[in-house]
Amino acid sequence: MNGYMKRAIELAKLGAGFTNPNPLVGAVIVKDGRVIGEGYHERYGGPHAERNAISHCTEDTRGADIYVTLEPCCHRGKQPPCTEALIEAGIRRVYIGSDDPNPLVSGKSEGILRSHGIEVVKGVMKKECDSLNDIFFYYITHGMPYVIMKAAASLDGRIAARTGDSKWITNEQSRAHAHGTRKRCAAIMVGINTVLADDPMLNCRCAEPSDPVRVICDSRLRIPLESNIMKTARDIPTVIAASEQAPPEKAERIKAAGAEIIFTDGERVDMRALMAELGRRGIDSVLAEGGASLHASLLKAGLVNKLHLYIAPKIIGGDGRPAVGAMGIDRVSEAVSFGAPAATALGGDMLLEYTAVKGDG
Repeated sequence: MNGYMKRAIELAKLGAGFTNPNPLVGAVIVKDGRVIGEGYHERYGGPHAERNAISHCTEDTRGADIYVTLEPCCHRGKQPPCTEALIEAGIRRVYIGSDDPNPLVSGKSEGILRSHGIEVVKGVMKKECDSLNDIFFYYITHGMPYVIMKAAASLDGRIAARTGDSKWITNEQSRAHAHGTRKRCAAIMVGINTVLADDPMLNCRCAEPSDPVRVICDSRLRIPLESNIMKTARDIPTVIAASEQAPPEKAERIKAAGAEIIFTDGERVDMRALMAELGRRGIDSVLAEGGASLHASLLKAGLVNKLHLYIAPKIIGGDGRPAVGAMGIDRVSEAVSFGAPAATALGGDMLLEYTAVKGDG
């Protein structure tokens, strides 16, 4: 049983970066101990995993079992209900990994399938299946993007030398892993100081790239029109988050160059208001890549769900630039807390993945 669900999980991962804000889902159809069909949710708006698996079957599906990583949908959205497809295909038994928290689906699919004589087995490799869709689960229940804060730092927590030079603290393997996360997330966010210092492109440089929406937090609209971000704003969706007090004439020039602007109240970008607006626009996830001021703002607002900390075996020293800016914390008890890390060796570097103790925004 677990072997078929493991394969479904592998298939689900192939949709990373292409299904947002929908979940990652994989499906395997088995008959008489043989796999007769496989499929996954390949792209937002396209057929779901169950229908793709059925369409790829090499023989009659009547009496077969299906292993699916997420509870099949039972409502009509961009695609018809998957429960209908399973009933019409004559599926005998459905093995489900994760429950779907979407109120349009949650628990309802099981009743529909059972009413048509289909056996339902839930919770198969639930933990592994749940880990596929931490982004989807958070977004569907909160309406806010799931925020991953990423930092590439030295052993002493510095992301750049005192001059601002940061190329390269971590190795190629770490950078490749980080681009995989860029691909998975719907948006990438940096502060204006990062743009001014590095003039980045913020695109996804990996196999089958899926460029995230670029979000630049720039209260006073200081972004240069000749920057790489602005020169490519018509090619890669770009949003500039600014204060309502930003100069209107610069705002018009930014819009003319192809970028959108989201204004928030106050002198600085209101991070919670910005995240709420991004959520309303269907952006289910944000990868925050710095710098220190942006990281501090997100942490202070309680918006960080996960931390990806890439540690390189180097020492830069106290005059180097920190991963997180000033947060006004007077007591250790006021610190933002994270759970125990998952550690992954990446060549000579180490990736530490932490989940925020208070990550519900």
